[in-house]
Amino acid sequence: MTRVWEWNRPVTVREVLEDLQKERSIAYTTVMTVLDNLHQKGWVRREAEGRAYRYEAVSTRAAYAAALMNEAWSASDNPAAALVAFFGMMSPEQRHALRDAVRMVQVDEPADGTEQAEQQAPQPAQAAPAQEDRAPAPAEGAGEAGPAEGDEPGADATGNGR
Repeated sequence: MTRVWEWNRPVTVREVLEDLQKERSIAYTTVMTVLDNLHQKGWVRREAEGRAYRYEAVSTRAAYAAALMNEAWSASDNPAAALVAFFGMMSPEQRHALRDAVRMVQVDEPADGTEQAEQQAPQPAQAAPAQEDRAPAPAEGAGEAGPAEGDEPGADATGNGR
């Protein structure tokens, strides 16, 4: 998945293979199997091009990371404590990025409990993220939107394969 996200365009098995072979020896069929598995899981879509396919990410890396964070936070028995611990692990640069992100999505609620967003048009910084930045919808017949616990897209049985 890392290669597909980095290129941000449809890629062939051959392109991914040649890029991976700069770092290590890997078989064409291994790359083809991983990309096919990612397609089966709904992480990439593919389009036929001659006798091959071009694979394209269904979601952005940011949306994938957000889905992982949301899953971990939702699983906590004390979400506030989990957030405090997470924030404590952040670098100053990450905390600054977090402050910027919160400002972009923050919606103040008036005292009567109704959403302010219903009463006025959102400011540019409050606009909803683009559809492409959201977590991928599950493939038809699939379970949850993301991979199984500990299953990073593109990883093979040994955890490798990016």
